Amino acid sequence: MSVLSALFLACTLFIGTVKASWAYMFVVNNGSIYVISEEHVDPKQIGSKIGKVTSYSDQEGTYSGNFSNRYPKGTEYFEIIGLERKDAIAVKEKEGVYIKAAYEGEYAGDRNGWSDFYPYVVFGALIVFITMYFLKKRMIR
Repeated sequence: MSVLSALFLACTLFIGTVKASWAYMFVVNNGSIYVISEEHVDPKQIGSKIGKVTSYSDQEGTYSGNFSNRYPKGTEYFEIIGLERKDAIAVKEKEGVYIKAAYEGEYAGDRNGWSDFYPYVVFGALIVFITMYFLKKRMIR
């Protein structure tokens, strides 16, 4: 039994979450994901402000809110005159410079996925297992 416990403990020590980089640069606005292009938008085509980046992450995962894997918190999003939001929006890079971001689809993200909690679940199960083992061992004596 102690060999099995030691093996289980050794295996769980090396469990960790995998972090990866995003496949492409994007912004999320009100549940819609927009892929960043290299195309500049003429400032005369910029319409009203429609949102801004509320959080930044350069690690792959799922997040809620208006976030980006390229632009820092506070970066503003604008409508492009003559285009629907389902086609594209403009992202303000700096004063007078706007980049087109093409609509990719709906982003159904939530801040914490199962993989974020997996190490905690394994650790909790390990604690329960060890506690039960020692309680059982104590009762036998």
